[in-house]
Amino acid sequence: MLELRHRGGGPGPGPGVSPPREGDAAGGDHETESTSDKETDIDDRYGDLDSRADSDVPEIPPSSDRTPEILQKALSGLSSRWKNWWIRGILTLTMISLFFLTIYMGSFMLMLLVLGIQVKCFHEIITIGYRVYHSYELPWFRTLSWYFLLCVNYFFYGETVADYFATFVQREEQLQFLIRYHRFISFALYLAGFCMFVLSLVKKHYRLQFYMFAWTHVTLLITVTQSHLVIQNLFEGMIWFLVPISSVICNDITAYLFGFFFGRTPLIKLSPKKTWEGFIGGFFSTVVFGFIAAYVLSKYQYFVCPVEYRSDVNSFVTECEPADLFQLHSYSLPSFLKVVLRRETVSLYPFQIHSIALSTFASLIGPFGGFFASGFKRAFKIKDFADTIPGHGGIMDRFDCQYLMATFVHVYITSFIRCRAATPKDRGGSGGPNPSKVLQQLLVLQPEQQLSIYRTLKTHLTEKGILQPVLNV
Repeated sequence: MLELRHRGGGPGPGPGVSPPREGDAAGGDHETESTSDKETDIDDRYGDLDSRADSDVPEIPPSSDRTPEILQKALSGLSSRWKNWWIRGILTLTMISLFFLTIYMGSFMLMLLVLGIQVKCFHEIITIGYRVYHSYELPWFRTLSWYFLLCVNYFFYGETVADYFATFVQREEQLQFLIRYHRFISFALYLAGFCMFVLSLVKKHYRLQFYMFAWTHVTLLITVTQSHLVIQNLFEGMIWFLVPISSVICNDITAYLFGFFFGRTPLIKLSPKKTWEGFIGGFFSTVVFGFIAAYVLSKYQYFVCPVEYRSDVNSFVTECEPADLFQLHSYSLPSFLKVVLRRETVSLYPFQIHSIALSTFASLIGPFGGFFASGFKRAFKIKDFADTIPGHGGIMDRFDCQYLMATFVHVYITSFIRCRAATPKDRGGSGGPNPSKVLQQLLVLQPEQQLSIYRTLKTHLTEKGILQPVLNV
């Protein structure tokens, strides 16, 4: 078979191949033979991989049913459709309750929750790669995958510590060294993993090993960078964390319910159970939910103030004068609404208007993260990423839409919120640069640098009339 695949052919001319011309160099036959030998060697290395078609991808064993036995007995008399509906419903309410408990426990517990979800999602995706290609016994694949996860998390969370925990770092000499050389240490750690990967390359598996190297890095891009953005959004104020995430959750639930009871028209081939009825119903429900949630959360400092670390109490605090974004404003209604509602104006929080954009993205664009995940699962002939949550699949199955949302919120804050902070009051909340982050960065500067900034700031405030000029007597 290998002989038939040689582009150089055999030692003699085959059918349709012209014989060598008289003017060819004397060493032509030797060169042809050498080229053929090289191609043979390449085919020996990669022939087994090149001949694999999509249909030859090893199938992953189906996930086991991890539904609690008490639920299995209670729902044994129902059809599979309604049984799955009840299981999904009960587990959904359980997860929502745990989410509310985590919110009550504070921002630090939310950060730990995000980190835990990130690690579990990474584990599920990497496990799929390992199961698909485990027959090749690639050396160090899982070890290097987890090592790269550690390196990337060290880099991103180290950046967060440097930005928001400078006063704490100031008290710890060892941490000062780590923060000062943080990026160099991160790069050195990554280089060590890179060198280990190169040393692990095995003959006949080069191409496959590079496939898995790319698999690991794309997984890191999907999970770690997005979870880092989620935490950055959380530091802007818990409301920027809760409204987007709860909007995606609401869209998942309402789209499922509308599709379950009214779904008739298929939406997309990648996910046959998705319907236009569920998609449209989820959109309107999510916009209404986001608008109401924004109104409720905007009333409380706990949700609207930036999350700051206070070294004197050694904990996170959310205390500030709420920004103009979270103050009630009166808006004039369009003429046709004045007739319907019989009022000239309506009082709203400006954030409610922004919540419409967030909810719209969550319901129209967010589902494409789920469609992407569906295509991924179809490519590897699996139903779910894992069997962690009965009736739902893996953690990644529940958070596939959240990663697009995290990036959108971060870009939205940068583009439409910070750039519009024009007054000191605006900067007390989610507008402008985060005051806590700026202060923490100033505290790690050298004393002479701090004095220079102090003099510059004092001169600037005096010129604007905020500070009274000091008269020398």
